[in-house]
Amino acid sequence: MPQIPVKIHELTVGQLSARSGAAVSALHFYESKGLISSRRTSGNQRRYSRDTLRRVAFVRAAQRVGIPLATIRDALAELPEERTPTREDWARLSEKWRSELDERIKQLNRLRDHLTDCIGCGCLSLENCVLSNPDDISGERLTGSRLLAD
Repeated sequence: MPQIPVKIHELTVGQLSARSGAAVSALHFYESKGLISSRRTSGNQRRYSRDTLRRVAFVRAAQRVGIPLATIRDALAELPEERTPTREDWARLSEKWRSELDERIKQLNRLRDHLTDCIGCGCLSLENCVLSNPDDISGERLTGSRLLAD
């Protein structure tokens, strides 16, 4: 992994990509979404402060556990003066996100457990289909694979 000399306070997009493991296109996307920021040189080249490495690591870790980018952006925006997230920030945010992730896991487990019901049926017309009619939302009104407009 390329080392950044201590005297360098700003990174090119290529250096940031090499150090963070994120593709250049991903870094540009993160910047367009307000997750990271850069300044432009007189030649219109992007320059990132060294602490952007930690922000990118934060974004990628949150993405790996399934946190949407909009939620990550909101969390980063709460930090004073757009500072780099600390271990304490991560602990606080991960606790906040835990219940959301637990609910998603519960939903995915339920879908997984009922997946064979619909594969066996093939037409998604079960009276109480958990994939096309979760929690039997429409079971009181009608059955079948299609819901009619009210």
